[in-house]
Amino acid sequence: MKKIILSLLAVATFGTANAQETSNEAGFAKGDLFISGAFSFSTSKTGDFKVNSFEVAPKVGYFVTENIAIGGSIGYQSNKLDFDGEDVANTGLGLGAFGRYYFTPASKFSLFAELGVNYTSFDNEYFIIDGELFAPETSVESKEIGFGLGFGMNYFVSSNFSIEAGVGVLGYASNDNGGDGADKTNTFSFGGDWRAVTFGVNYKF
Repeated sequence: MKKIILSLLAVATFGTANAQETSNEAGFAKGDLFISGAFSFSTSKTGDFKVNSFEVAPKVGYFVTENIAIGGSIGYQSNKLDFDGEDVANTGLGLGAFGRYYFTPASKFSLFAELGVNYTSFDNEYFIIDGELFAPETSVESKEIGFGLGFGMNYFVSSNFSIEAGVGVLGYASNDNGGDGADKTNTFSFGGDWRAVTFGVNYKF
């Protein structure tokens, strides 16, 4: 009986230690590297206009301290329009940098605040104005710079994978609309739009 009790205690102790070790593997620590980002494809048709949209935007981050991560992103997007057999596309290439502060990085669940800046160059081959297609003889290049503040969370489902969700609460963007004397479009936004929460998967190295 004594041997059985000792054996059960040994198994319980080992199981507890193993569970603690597994739990400690989840979460972030100084020196960790992670990747996330966005990928999407959609198609829509309105009247004679059919648009195929594609976007890919990987993001990489690195923990410089226990709570602070910095990183960068690169993105490409394309909106290809088919109108009466004519194919034109608006494309964009962007670069970004961000910084995050994690409140409880070593836990399986952690909230973070993110401050980011993005620069995007657009190559516009068409415009839709009042429901009509306008395609200039040469494409119009426009540039946009934006700043944003948001909040998010990570929940680790394993030692390396976490589910990530985020929402923007403050943003500013300025688009030169092609320059050459064109009026800029300045956009300011405030307040979290909970209908626009983003979800993704985060992988930690």
